[in-house]
Amino acid sequence: MKIPASFQIRSIDAYTIEHEPVSSVDLMKRAASTVAVWIAKHVPLDVSVKVLAGSGNNGGDALVVAQLLAKNGFHVECFLFNQTQKLSTDCAFYKEQIENGTSLHFKEVTNAGFLPEIKSSDWVIDGLFGTGLNRPLTESFVSLIRHINASGATVVSIDIPSGLFGEDNRQNNPEHCIHAAYTLSFQFPKLAFLFAENSKVVGDWQVLPIGLHPQAIEKCQTAYTFATSEEMALLLKTRDRFAHKGIFGHALIAGGSKGKMGAMVLAARSCLHSGVGLLTVQVPASGNDILQISVPEAMTIADEGDDTITSIQIAEKIDTVGIGCGMGTSTETVQALYQLLQTCDKPMVIDADALNILSQHPEWMKLIPAHSILTPHPAEFDRLAGKSTSGYERMEKARAFAITNKVTVVLKGAYTAVINTDGEVSFNSTGNPGMATAGSGDTLTGILVALQAQGYSAFDAARLGVYLHGSAGDIAARTVAFESITASDITANLGFAFNELKNKTSNKHS
Repeated sequence: MKIPASFQIRSIDAYTIEHEPVSSVDLMKRAASTVAVWIAKHVPLDVSVKVLAGSGNNGGDALVVAQLLAKNGFHVECFLFNQTQKLSTDCAFYKEQIENGTSLHFKEVTNAGFLPEIKSSDWVIDGLFGTGLNRPLTESFVSLIRHINASGATVVSIDIPSGLFGEDNRQNNPEHCIHAAYTLSFQFPKLAFLFAENSKVVGDWQVLPIGLHPQAIEKCQTAYTFATSEEMALLLKTRDRFAHKGIFGHALIAGGSKGKMGAMVLAARSCLHSGVGLLTVQVPASGNDILQISVPEAMTIADEGDDTITSIQIAEKIDTVGIGCGMGTSTETVQALYQLLQTCDKPMVIDADALNILSQHPEWMKLIPAHSILTPHPAEFDRLAGKSTSGYERMEKARAFAITNKVTVVLKGAYTAVINTDGEVSFNSTGNPGMATAGSGDTLTGILVALQAQGYSAFDAARLGVYLHGSAGDIAARTVAFESITASDITANLGFAFNELKNKTSNKHS
């Protein structure tokens, strides 16, 4: 699913109006109807609903929602904030409809200091400002928004919370934005929804399809997409009946250190559960028996070092190398990573301590083999590329980093961003807070190594692997609480995650 910029959405709207064709007021009604339907399903009829409309098209949406809710038996009070006494054409059209033929309680507000009475038991429909907003709000609207946020009412924002910019909010104050419980976004998610700093503004968000023209969407050029199950299902390779383990790749995962052999067990198990044909695991000598007993399907190499990795052995038959899980940063291990980068031309999945070592030796970045994947969490990425003040800034740095260093970056988070060497970003749509647990990153490394060994491109392996990892966590969460999910639960549910994606393709062809 594409994530267009705010200005691009306006162009898609205009294309739809011209080529469907459909009038702008009818398109507005179609969009607003999806919001009204959602509210009717989620809000009891005996609740008092306050609709707050602005003077632009977002306000027009709100006026339509108010009419539809009133017709469906809701107790609605609608306030149109028109301080400039200048409405958009479509907003003016629906204002006239309300004044001429609707029995709902309606008030047009032209003075700057007006604050409607809002109780904590009310539901507030926010249609004050839409995606066209590109500058901070005036003081009177800041006061109104503070009043709404302080009321304790449940707020539903139409398309985007008022005050929030669609993309970059570094110059914005989150306290000057509506804090929505729910955001109902038309056709696409907004880029701003995907960054942690905006979470208390956006609340739970959902995309409502409104039938924008498919040709306009197809023509829209954007670097940002949001992974859907249908798109990820199309990436899955099928297996021939006469397939054998030799054609599904041979992976090597190297790492571990005294007290952290479990990271390698987790990575190895998830790798084997993700379809790799053969897996070799290299660990310090003291961990060899641990891996042999815990993961009998894997072959092992015992490092010369008893408690740390001192040199990494790459056989010619190896297709992909995973490095970093539980590895530590001892002097011997640092040297082992340097030697690996100098001598290995196989694509790598670089995680954890290997990333921390790279951050101390940035000149080694040029040694990373082509088609490699780096999997930093935000703190690890900041060590690689410098501190960021926001998720948006970090993502932009990650795009530049991926392009400059010709690597695929998996920037972990609630909506993990997978960034290819052209700076294209695929945000992941699966996963839950229960996956914020020790070893979760190690399981992801194993998945990515397995997919790359099977011949997936770096970008496809990364976005498919991240999706499956999150999906397995979501399946685990169906039976246990977030607090109880462990990394092993994620691995245990990988088979179900694969099957769910396979069912998407089989259903499409049936």
